[in-house]
Amino acid sequence: MRTDLSSLIAATTRWLTGAYPSGGGALAAALCEAQARQAVTVAAWLRYPTPMDAALVTLTGPGGSERLDRVTGAGPDADGSGWRTWVDEVVASWAACLLTDPALAARGVAAAARAEHAPVTPLDFRRLTDPGPRDHRAAALLRHPDLLASVAALHGPGLADRLGSEEALTA
Repeated sequence: MRTDLSSLIAATTRWLTGAYPSGGGALAAALCEAQARQAVTVAAWLRYPTPMDAALVTLTGPGGSERLDRVTGAGPDADGSGWRTWVDEVVASWAACLLTDPALAARGVAAAARAEHAPVTPLDFRRLTDPGPRDHRAAALLRHPDLLASVAALHGPGLADRLGSEEALTA
């Protein structure tokens, strides 16, 4: 049984960068995607911390982007929408929380590193936890708390619970 989250991570990253695109050319688009992928990866590892969790979501499917599309007003893209079935609403919401709060992102990265299927070699999530000015410019929409508030609010309290926070996230 498949236990990796690559399809879920790719689809959810694609959804986030489609809903909150970079507007500055190829390099900016790549930096925006890198930040989204890091946030989605951390959120997915937190949501599905064991190989069994990953296998179950791979077997049942994550649920798709329908509610996220309604909340943000995003519509299907021109190249088809089959990939949208692999978007995970909770992971997208948690990623939105992580993208708008670097301190929360640092806590999330530390917690995700303890997931059973996290790699033995630590990964660098610096674009998520310590974005530079170029990263901020490239992902201005993706990191804007007001723009991501509706997505972050969907499941932000669940992330606070997962990270052991005493305060509810309002993003």
